[in-house]
Amino acid sequence: MRKVSLAVMGVLLVALATVPVWGSDYLVLFFMLFCFYLGLAQMWNLLAGYSGLISLGQQAFIGLGGYTMAVMTNYYGINIWLSVILGGVFSAGMALFMSLFIFRMKGVYFAIGTWIFAEAILIWFSNWEYVKYGMGLFVKPANPPSMNMIFYAAFIAGVGAVALVYTLLRSRLGLGLMAMRDDEAVAETMGVEVFRSKLTCFVLAAFTTGLIAGVLYVFQVFIQPYKAFAIDWTVILVFITIIGGIGTIEGPIVGTMIYVLLSQLLAEYMSVSLFILGAIAIVVILVAPKGIMGTLNEKLGFEILSPRRQ
Repeated sequence: MRKVSLAVMGVLLVALATVPVWGSDYLVLFFMLFCFYLGLAQMWNLLAGYSGLISLGQQAFIGLGGYTMAVMTNYYGINIWLSVILGGVFSAGMALFMSLFIFRMKGVYFAIGTWIFAEAILIWFSNWEYVKYGMGLFVKPANPPSMNMIFYAAFIAGVGAVALVYTLLRSRLGLGLMAMRDDEAVAETMGVEVFRSKLTCFVLAAFTTGLIAGVLYVFQVFIQPYKAFAIDWTVILVFITIIGGIGTIEGPIVGTMIYVLLSQLLAEYMSVSLFILGAIAIVVILVAPKGIMGTLNEKLGFEILSPRRQ
């Protein structure tokens, strides 16, 4: 059964990689958005689902990654893909700075601390003359990438995020993170270096989030602080992960597909779309408290990308 599931996933992966060859422009756009949100959701799931670090401030790294890419490209003429990487580096640096303060907090206080940092950065950027205050910036690279180039950058980011989480969780660090999530005190007595594990996970998630955000804003062309640093980003990631199954690698994959489908269907109802998504999330939580994939795993033992080493 496991071999069949892996074979099916391999076929789907090949199909996704070749969308620009056989798909329409709309399908390229659809699956590009799927890759963006998949990568971002995997990073939030790594923090909350596998490490117990519930962050409400992932938008800080999304906005910082996007703005770094735009500034480096527009102001300094740096190659756009190198600017994307620098966005990840700056996001990781911000995570290191944040860790000096928020790692003194636990539980709900940690979540609130990350959100406060994100709001502070939003206020800073919206009042910063260097980035034109709240008016935003257009991304103007010397050699604008084609739609296919952006698609494959999103594909690498999304699939790479899944591979990163899978590999990390099967390492010693990953085992420590899961032990820390279940019981931090016990994990520490068993030899897990709690602070170092938290820091590594948080910085790695920030770097990857900033990197993906840079590619996202290459596609969107325009970045503005009230959107880039909006808590809507984290709300979306929570929705995707809870619906799909928090603490499972497959959960964000399923949740992302559901979210992108719904967001496209509800595109004409933007004013109430978050309300509808919230109602759907409540229904799923009542019916399947562990999400779709979490419930399937619990009741049927169905699991494709298991973090457990045989």
